[in-house]
Amino acid sequence: MDALNIGYYLTSFLAAIGFAAAAWWMLRSPQAPNAWIYYTTCGFIGILTAQAFVYITQYYTEYKYRPVLSIADASKTGPATNIISGIAVGLECTAIPIIVISVAILASYKLGVMALGPAAGLTGGLFGTAVATMGMLGTAAYILAMDTFGPITDNAGGIVEMSHQPEEIRKKTDRLDAVGNTTKALTKGYAIGSAALAAFLLFSAYLDEIYNYTGKHIAVDLSKPEVFVGAMIGAMIVFLFSSMAIKAVGEAAQTVIAEVRRQFKEKPGIMKGTEEPDYGQCVDIVTIGALKQMILPGLLATVGPIVVGLIMRAFISEAQPTIAAEAVAGMLMVGTIAGILMALFFNNAGGAWDNAKKYIEMGTHGGKKSEAHKAAVVGDTVGDPFKDTAGPSLHVLIKLLATITLVLAPSSSKGTSREHRRPAQKSRAASFRGPRWPGPLAT
Repeated sequence: MDALNIGYYLTSFLAAIGFAAAAWWMLRSPQAPNAWIYYTTCGFIGILTAQAFVYITQYYTEYKYRPVLSIADASKTGPATNIISGIAVGLECTAIPIIVISVAILASYKLGVMALGPAAGLTGGLFGTAVATMGMLGTAAYILAMDTFGPITDNAGGIVEMSHQPEEIRKKTDRLDAVGNTTKALTKGYAIGSAALAAFLLFSAYLDEIYNYTGKHIAVDLSKPEVFVGAMIGAMIVFLFSSMAIKAVGEAAQTVIAEVRRQFKEKPGIMKGTEEPDYGQCVDIVTIGALKQMILPGLLATVGPIVVGLIMRAFISEAQPTIAAEAVAGMLMVGTIAGILMALFFNNAGGAWDNAKKYIEMGTHGGKKSEAHKAAVVGDTVGDPFKDTAGPSLHVLIKLLATITLVLAPSSSKGTSREHRRPAQKSRAASFRGPRWPGPLAT
């Protein structure tokens, strides 16, 4: 882990130099001579945010820190206390990342406004946030390399176990696998942090798109019942999507278990080593089940925002011509917030459960086959769909909600298009966005 961290520090340092050079080359102008300095700082904020997420994730998923140690200690009294402790760690780990994201958004936005001055309006602030997002993504290649470390060490441990290598070799691969669990978890934390910054920009783009077609600035006013309902539906989509993803894992696991028991019953020689199990059948069950079970979550993510927008069109009136757009904005805003929190909870709780099991397998609390180890295995079984299915898929859901609402923004307005705008009305993005394509729903 220390070697990987040193590599990440070097990558971040090189990314910072690259950002400073790019900002000096591309963002210097007589109108704003110091803008490149402000935007370079925004890039640094993004890089530091990524660093912070790496540290936070390591703290909550490595077995040398309090959260994982608390789960391991709770395993001594059974699986129930293990699961309670793991859920508590997952809920706790949402606090610091949200504070980091909030600081990053506010700091980069304010610096962006200062870069171009008050005359530029909100454009400079949004661009500052975009630069901070790119700062987070500046180290993406190395983060992906760290993510790849996890599956490699996991499969290496499986090969060692299946080839009946000596126990001391398995201990080494277990240690490497524990590091791999941490690298996989920090990659997911990094992904949700960048998704949060990107979602803020996409939300701003949605508001800008509504202004472009209606000439009206809309606000998310939760005191309006339509907006409040849209917001609740946004949060509900996140929870229902998570339920479908976790349930899919459970149902596929039940089918595989039934198949394994059937093979043990029909081929008793499997346990004696005289007969070969049918591995292909289990692989087919998992593959087909995964494809089938993801249909409903996929439809929920893509169709949900569309249905909300179309239903809310029924409440459009002369007094509230943009109420449908406001309701969809509420759905997007609250759905994004709920998705970020749920993804942090799933990712870190799952990683902590896994490493608590690894920590016990190293010999703590009785080691393998002890009562504490059995409890930790139960917790890890709960954590696997958390960190490997629900958590990563929520990153996609967050961006998908924002993208779909942005593409279909014109359908939230009633009878307003580019032809209805006054020439003087110009969106804050039009000054730097160039020619616009009217979109498929504008005509």
